[in-house]
Amino acid sequence: MKLFKPFYIQPRFFYSGLVIVTLFVFSYFVPVLFGIAQLCILVVLLLFFIDVLIVFFGKNKIMGYRILPDKFSNGDNNQVEISIENHYPFAIDLTIIDEIPFQFQVRDFELKLNIKPHREDRITYNLKPTERGEYHFGNLNIYASTKIGLVAKRFRFDNKAMVPTYPSFKQLRKFELININNSLQDYGVKKIRRIGHSMEFEQIKDYVLGDDLRTINWKATAKKNNLMVNQFQDEKSQPIYSIIDKGRVMKMPFEGLSLLDYAINATLVISSIALKKHDKAGMLSFSKKVENIVVAQRRNSQMRLILESLYNVKTDYFESDFSRLYANIKRNITQRSLILLYTNFETLDSLNRQLAYLKAIAKNHLIVVIFFKNTELNSIIDEKAETIQQVYDKVIAEKFAFEKRLIVQELKKYGIYSILTTPENLTIDTINKYLEIKSRGLL
Repeated sequence: MKLFKPFYIQPRFFYSGLVIVTLFVFSYFVPVLFGIAQLCILVVLLLFFIDVLIVFFGKNKIMGYRILPDKFSNGDNNQVEISIENHYPFAIDLTIIDEIPFQFQVRDFELKLNIKPHREDRITYNLKPTERGEYHFGNLNIYASTKIGLVAKRFRFDNKAMVPTYPSFKQLRKFELININNSLQDYGVKKIRRIGHSMEFEQIKDYVLGDDLRTINWKATAKKNNLMVNQFQDEKSQPIYSIIDKGRVMKMPFEGLSLLDYAINATLVISSIALKKHDKAGMLSFSKKVENIVVAQRRNSQMRLILESLYNVKTDYFESDFSRLYANIKRNITQRSLILLYTNFETLDSLNRQLAYLKAIAKNHLIVVIFFKNTELNSIIDEKAETIQQVYDKVIAEKFAFEKRLIVQELKKYGIYSILTTPENLTIDTINKYLEIKSRGLL
């Protein structure tokens, strides 16, 4: 820990000087002000030297260090804590300027704290990263001043550190918790009645609207004089693959995060839920080539492998090669699997260029194409058009929104499931579709 002790004059000193200069100027017209100005100079200088003696009295009067988490959660508020010890025999005012990572682009970061004598105190602040990677902190600068406030002593602590930013594990923990508490529906996740058709019998229970009529147990119905159905356990240990398109279409930003990062966060959550449901979770990403491959498994280290792979997924700004993706799936994923494909189609033409490969994948696997609504168009569509330009913009916006719905219908024609969602609802809608597919025994 390296300590520097430069001399720093507070703005209050300059304000005092400005007042004195003003008095001298007006003393030309009112001579009595000249004596008042001289007295003010003496008072300010006396206070200045007293302040210097007090604040620079002794060594290592302020000690501080930064407390950082092991890693940041992308897209979430992450708490940073600063611990400060005051060894002065009086209360001290502190101005804390932490050299936070350049990615946050904050030029006026400043914290204020008053700490009592011989006390240790802590102050916290939040940082919200919007991209994965390494975040480097610089020095921790603390300026100490007394109530006089004419000078300040700077303490600089060489507290440089690096914190990696991973996909949103805070979101993951939230969904893990509500999944354990069986309260997913409280967060917008549909509660879907399971009607699995595996051969493993679970129990006989009362018929509820939505149950498959083929599962009615007529003997139990006659005995109870009430409709009863057989309930079967869902088939388990099915491969669930999250496939992330990391081409240039996924670089579009939404509320600070790119569509790629939303897809990464959703992949982390759905992989965890799939493992909790006793399925196998895996992933891969693709653009010009297929990378970040994690084979679907149920081993204890699977989530760690997925998290580390997601950390390294970055866009390459190329147009994605769906033919290479199809070839890789055909060669390496031999068991029928649920494939959650995160991509983005803006027009029907962009879909038609890749439709042949999606249809080929759908022959052997259950594929769900997940793409995004352009939320920027909603404000244009909802706005009242008053000029020719606004009418033109509104028509174009409605055309793009309509094409998104056409893409859903086009995929449905070929038995390909889809999710058209907003970025903030991506995780919820993906979980809903997964639960629906499992409950209906579609896989």
